[in-house]
Amino acid sequence: ADAGSSVEEMEFNWDEYLEDTGATAAPHGSFKHVDTSLQNGFAPGMKLEVAVKSDQNTYWVATIITTCGQLLLLRYDGYGEDRKADFWCDIMTADLHPIGWCEQNKKILKVPEGIKDKIPDQEEFLQRVLKGACSAPANLLEGLHRGKNPLDLIAPGSRLELQNMRDSLEAWIVTVVENIGGRLKLRYEGLEDFDKFDQWLFYLDPFLHEVGWAAQHGYSLQPPLAIRSLKSEADWQEILKKVKEEEEESSVPTDLFKDKPVIGVHSFSEGMKLEAVDPMAPFVISPATVVKVYNEKYFMIEIDDLRPDRATSQSYICHVNSAGIFPVQWSLKNGLHLSPPPGYPGQDFDWADYLKQCGAEAAPQSCFPLFTSDHGFKENMKLEAVNPLDPEEVCIATVTKLKDSYLWLQLEGSKKPVPDCIVSVESMNIFPVGWCETNGYQLRPPRKAIVNKQKKIAVVQPEKQILSSRTVHDGLKNQELNSSDSVVINGKYCCPKIYFNHRCFSGPYLNKGRIAELPQSVGPGNCVLVLKEVLTLLINAAYKPSRVLRELQLDEEAAWHGHGETLKAKYKGKSYRATVEVVRTADRVADFCRKTCIKLECCPNLFGPQMVLDKCSENCSVLTKTKYTHYYGKRKTKRIGRPPGGHSNLEVAMKKPNKRRKRRKHFFVHKKKRSSTSVDNTPAGSPQGSGAEEEDDQDESELSHSLSQDRDKRKRKLRTFSFSDDENKPPSPKDIKLEVAEKLQLDSNPLDWSVADVVRFLKSTDCAPLARIFLDQEIDGQALLLLTLPTVQECMDLKLGPAIKLCHHIERVKLAFYQQFAN
Repeated sequence: ADAGSSVEEMEFNWDEYLEDTGATAAPHGSFKHVDTSLQNGFAPGMKLEVAVKSDQNTYWVATIITTCGQLLLLRYDGYGEDRKADFWCDIMTADLHPIGWCEQNKKILKVPEGIKDKIPDQEEFLQRVLKGACSAPANLLEGLHRGKNPLDLIAPGSRLELQNMRDSLEAWIVTVVENIGGRLKLRYEGLEDFDKFDQWLFYLDPFLHEVGWAAQHGYSLQPPLAIRSLKSEADWQEILKKVKEEEEESSVPTDLFKDKPVIGVHSFSEGMKLEAVDPMAPFVISPATVVKVYNEKYFMIEIDDLRPDRATSQSYICHVNSAGIFPVQWSLKNGLHLSPPPGYPGQDFDWADYLKQCGAEAAPQSCFPLFTSDHGFKENMKLEAVNPLDPEEVCIATVTKLKDSYLWLQLEGSKKPVPDCIVSVESMNIFPVGWCETNGYQLRPPRKAIVNKQKKIAVVQPEKQILSSRTVHDGLKNQELNSSDSVVINGKYCCPKIYFNHRCFSGPYLNKGRIAELPQSVGPGNCVLVLKEVLTLLINAAYKPSRVLRELQLDEEAAWHGHGETLKAKYKGKSYRATVEVVRTADRVADFCRKTCIKLECCPNLFGPQMVLDKCSENCSVLTKTKYTHYYGKRKTKRIGRPPGGHSNLEVAMKKPNKRRKRRKHFFVHKKKRSSTSVDNTPAGSPQGSGAEEEDDQDESELSHSLSQDRDKRKRKLRTFSFSDDENKPPSPKDIKLEVAEKLQLDSNPLDWSVADVVRFLKSTDCAPLARIFLDQEIDGQALLLLTLPTVQECMDLKLGPAIKLCHHIERVKLAFYQQFAN
């Protein structure tokens, strides 16, 4: 803490701070410049040639499924939508090459064993899959840039050219002193250790260029007026000569700037009036004038000052997409205060009188950029922002006001109090929650630290595990990763983007219209923060947010494998909170997303680290809601896969179906007042009795009672139809029509079948759509042989027809087992 400050020296924690303040973080997807900075040059869908694991002398074509830092998740072409053989590769160590490399280097392209039977004609297959395919860039797979995030190529000592934003359209060489996640500390060439004129800019800033840009575009290389007098003209020329000699070793790749915003053509004229914010002190909106037009791209504006004795002017160069310039009357239309020019007579500023007084015209609306409406920011959201008065500082910021595509930010913890800053939603001086921590930069903590505040939900969380990025990185060297291996890259972002696949089936809980309004993706970023944001978006996209929150909440008796996060929901004017478990590392993200989708009875691909481009691998679009919930719906009763305890615990999963379930304690809290909370102890799956859903829950209660009676009748009726080994005979053909199948011959003992073997068997039958249930519930061969019709109906929640059809195949396996392997 600063001297004289009463702030305690303590570690700042965003999660706790958001919980204590009751605020939410601005969505990661709203910071496009940060998203761009994390791209590694590879993109899903690109193809490359990869050494085959089983035979390192042969190669095969693979497609990039997703990227995470210097790791690529790949799938050999020929597996289609099958994800079982996906594998992670480290670009730095794996044998990866662009398309065509094998042919040029006389290497063998050979189909991997796992898909040999699917590709009878290798040449024809390659011609088909490579037609119009996009190859991974060769320069990212070979040479000095191999495996490097393009952003990391801007190292300290690198040189760039910076346009002068305050005086004229000249440029000068700058040296990179620091690179903090793409935010560069720049020093004018020739000033060595003199840091008074240092500047901080994000690498995508429109005024920052690679060395050689000025010469190519007809601009002169001249040091800014502010530093020109520090050296003689001969000294500056000597510095230029030295830079040209060292250009090759200090240059930055030109393709690094390919994602920079393109500057369009403006239509401003000299003398036009407008409203503007001074970017160096963005606290007020003032009248301004276009004082100079340089060319079709750049013009200079000056903040109006009517004082006759003014010593300096506030002027800066703009382009058509510059932030902080508005048409005349914009402040009035948006209910904002326009600060009159210094020296203006009176306090009530009137644009009509002022234009007449100055003999000037207002810049027409067509001169200004269109406002962005789909930015995702809302009032009271938290983020991290640069202090415009001290660019070394990055502070906690709160959105206090929103107008069109501009934010008013209140900065907390700055060394000196700062008024609310006016910034564009596309500003490169704002960052998502956790950005400083991710990039190892000091975030200014809030001035009043909140300590020893009683938590609303008491949950003992596991101790935070701190991973050494060097240890993890060294562990990745010289090995090929499976898709389940942990992914932590350079201590930075470890969670890939999470895509919302809007075409996929959204299930009974989520509102399809609201799902369609969600952003295309969230992240990449810190796993906990990204997944928390994803779940929050899903809760808010529900028909009843409180019910989805209840489905996601952490079971008090469940094994804890991740990180407990408190999520909130509002429904019918009531507030709800629950503790939800999220995973911490990227290796568990895909499985977490899939299981959460299944919990919510939606398509397993509705959201996750893989984008559904054309057709969902689950084929969810052709299923009706009824069929879908039969095959993919959540099972609220019992899990029938073999428990982790081994053979002795098999019978635990097969207990009598109609035994009353143990009542489950919930953390789900209905927040009536800040000081009091009530705990919902209703059983899982029963209507919530908190009062917020009284009308709906009454219907649910009646429906639940009706279904319960229905189920009891069905159980009594079905007792005569048991397919168990030694009880009753199968139903007669008069009651149920089943096709008589030929006798089953098994190649292996079903007692030894894995879950994958069981799934493979089911996929060979007419019950293939049910294979997903067996996979999700981890039913292996031993569990399969214990299944009976009542158990299948109770635990899989199947209707009579599909259940009997499934049990018919299970009985065939049992019969074959007794005949072939029982002795």
